[in-house]
Amino acid sequence: MELAYSLFTTAAEILIVSFTLVAARAIYYELSYSEIPTGVEQPGKLRILHCLLIFSCELILERLGFCSEIDFIRYTQDGKKLREDPKLFIKDLQFEDVPVRVYQPRVPSAGLRRGVIYFHGGGWMFGSINSYDSVCRYIARESESVVVSVGYRLAPEHKYPSQFRDCLTASIHFMKTAEDYGVDSACIIISGDSVGGNLAAAVCQALVSRSNFPKPLAQILIYPGLQAIDFYLPSYQQNCAVPLLYREHVISCCLKYLEKDVSVLENVMEGSHVPLDMKLKYGRWVNPDNIPEEFKIRSYKPHLPTSYSDEVYEVAKPALETTFSPLLAEDSIVSQLPLSYILTCEYDVLRDDGLLYKKRLEDSGVPVTWYHVKDGFHGVISLFDFGILSFRSGKKAMDSIVNFLKSL
Repeated sequence: MELAYSLFTTAAEILIVSFTLVAARAIYYELSYSEIPTGVEQPGKLRILHCLLIFSCELILERLGFCSEIDFIRYTQDGKKLREDPKLFIKDLQFEDVPVRVYQPRVPSAGLRRGVIYFHGGGWMFGSINSYDSVCRYIARESESVVVSVGYRLAPEHKYPSQFRDCLTASIHFMKTAEDYGVDSACIIISGDSVGGNLAAAVCQALVSRSNFPKPLAQILIYPGLQAIDFYLPSYQQNCAVPLLYREHVISCCLKYLEKDVSVLENVMEGSHVPLDMKLKYGRWVNPDNIPEEFKIRSYKPHLPTSYSDEVYEVAKPALETTFSPLLAEDSIVSQLPLSYILTCEYDVLRDDGLLYKKRLEDSGVPVTWYHVKDGFHGVISLFDFGILSFRSGKKAMDSIVNFLKSL
């Protein structure tokens, strides 16, 4: 009995010490490495949220060793069970072997509805239909649209461009069968956030390139990542350490998505993977000069050219394809794109990707509705309804998306 008690107290002490050390380390990491500008909405709340994320990952993964980082994050995101909604019919289906969740308003409609295809964010490795359930429910309820949330396969288990192909396959299937879900096939919107915005842009380009196939009515790109040419744009410099997405995380996710060695991360950040002829060609579109001056006020310095490396180029070459970097598409494709909605956040490394694509679209004659969240950060729409850790700017962003849909 005394031995059991002694073992129990020893284990408890070890656990308490582990909790204390990990908590201290999370706080130290947060205070030392993250940079939360005062202009961010509720910076203290964002710091607490980020610290909790670091704490839980450190504790579960490093100290207790229960599972890998990828498994842990996916588990926490996927822990929600499908629940009923008094305003929606919700059903999990398969579109050509691609898992989808369809949200249909219960309220009767005088005619066919608009349809919204949604691709979730998560760095190509995380996120799911479940983790974006609240976002898709809100869009379906408030805009009275049929929403199709696509559960594309994730990296690294599934190689690039499997994710793009899944999204394209699901989109084509829905566009062909739209009336089966009470949707007008001429009123379908392609949408997504973060890498989901990347996939939405790439899918939209693929769809408008198809002859004898109806074009989407619109595209909605929510703080999308759209290029892997320049990681020293103003937003990448200004927000490189602003949670919830650091510049290094972007490049690391890109390399892991492509199943490439992350040891070249620093070289890719410096631009050593881009040949001179590509820099000259794409410099028309990926250029700090195309960013409005108001976005260069905060600590921006032009980046000096770096030397090119054949070895780094061979590693990162797929990142320069348009299915990975839609901002690099030819003018003949961009000019065919439908009317567009682009959402950007001031304190987001990906802000300037959205601004550059906005300019490209407008220069090509494509109408653009732009909503800029002046106090927002990357991932804020997922926190629009997150209990005590909710952010008002996330709710405003969601309402802006709904209002755009209602205007179509």
